[in-house]
Amino acid sequence: MPLAAAQPVSGPLAIPHFIAGRKVSGTSGRTAPVFNPATGVQSGEVALASEAEVRAAVEAANAAAPGWAATTPLRRARILNAFLRLLEERIDTLAEVISAEHGKVFSDAKGEIQRGMEVVEFATGAPQLLKGEITEDVGTRVDSHAVRQPLGVVAGITPFNFPAMVPMWMFPVALACGNCFILKPSERDPSASLLLAEWLKEAGLPDGVFTVVQGDKVAVDALLTDPGVEAISFVGSTPIARYIYETAARTGKRCQALGGAKNHMIIMPDADMDQAVDALMGAAYGSAGERCMAVSVAVPVGEGTAEALMEKLEPRVRALKVGPGTDPEAEMGPLVTKQHLEKVSGYVDSGVAEGAKLVVDGRGLKLQGYEGGYFIGGTLFDHVTSDMRIYREEIFGPVLAVVRADSYATAARLINTHEFGNGTAIFTRDGDAAREFAHQIKVGMVGINVPIPVPMAFHSFGGWKASLFGDHHMHGPEGVRFYTRLKTITTRWPTGIRAGADFVMPTMK
Repeated sequence: MPLAAAQPVSGPLAIPHFIAGRKVSGTSGRTAPVFNPATGVQSGEVALASEAEVRAAVEAANAAAPGWAATTPLRRARILNAFLRLLEERIDTLAEVISAEHGKVFSDAKGEIQRGMEVVEFATGAPQLLKGEITEDVGTRVDSHAVRQPLGVVAGITPFNFPAMVPMWMFPVALACGNCFILKPSERDPSASLLLAEWLKEAGLPDGVFTVVQGDKVAVDALLTDPGVEAISFVGSTPIARYIYETAARTGKRCQALGGAKNHMIIMPDADMDQAVDALMGAAYGSAGERCMAVSVAVPVGEGTAEALMEKLEPRVRALKVGPGTDPEAEMGPLVTKQHLEKVSGYVDSGVAEGAKLVVDGRGLKLQGYEGGYFIGGTLFDHVTSDMRIYREEIFGPVLAVVRADSYATAARLINTHEFGNGTAIFTRDGDAAREFAHQIKVGMVGINVPIPVPMAFHSFGGWKASLFGDHHMHGPEGVRFYTRLKTITTRWPTGIRAGADFVMPTMK
């Protein structure tokens, strides 16, 4: 279908697609509102793609794919390096857009971008990352070598909580490996995706190699079933991750789908309590708890440890500074939408109804001048048990549950029997306990006195159990393997000796 260039409109800002190197207005007739979470005022209107629009985007990407795959890894790396320089120069601009649409405080938005930039830095090593291997004389005068080649066109479906970082977990590695990439960002905070697209083009990326398709489930399903898309990367909730993975599998696509989390932090009796409380405050309430690696369950071991923890933790939660992202003193911003605020408040209601002790109640928070914003204060529960909804389910808000354990074995069993296995941490001075925890806990990412153990870009990110569907974790070496196919080539050159045809299974002699 023909692609219409984006046109300026009156009213809320129109947020278009980015296809074949330019902004493209939606033609489906469907849009979704975008709000400033701090004020509750609509700031934009994002286009929602139809199946036909997705098909046109995939066709444009496939047209660009052969040329990009034939581009040398060194040239790809230089384009990514130029993109990295633009990110460094314009980080404040991107952070302001993220803060305005997601609600996180400005400093946290910058931190998100910096973690994404680390993956870009990793991807600039494309010439090294894509080196193959060779074995001479696997047989007499026979050599074998292996190479990794791009898949073609791949897609990423990303969540609202990290509108820059999570896409940058995906596309830098995919591009470095020679693939064309289609990004379907969250429709709640879509504007960051357009800045990334424009800056990639400015850095020298050819038209069609990076595409942004705005949309909802219609666009997701179209990408999942389009025969021109070879692989899908996804980050989001577990039910959707399972759906993405199963649908991709039925259509023969490679898929990595990261799901939900319920991250525990064990506090041992010998832990530095001040350090543990500092860690919990940042890990539980940073970004209003809207992080897949947020610590949402604290597990103090022993009654003495629990009482010491609560004595220090409760006043800190009450003093938490909540405000709009533009407030430099704010430690936590609003939730992303009114609907999400209602969902998180509902979980607090559930915890009270099920008998947990509500120590600090963040519901009903109103800020002067921001009465329409989607704010909730830091919330703290004590005496939570493993059968409660607030323990079992991912809340994705600033709600911390304290589950008291009588021993390390009880605490570890809580983690190992939970549905999710994304991230976890232990705070202790005991090296033996820390080593036992690291080796025996059934979780993909483990921190020892580190509350949010997100790996650096040259390692890979991913959980276990219902937190990950698919064989590969994201970015790092696992990302390179996901975005390439392995090809092994065995060669023998004629020596002038003709032995005739051989009809038995070939063996190396």
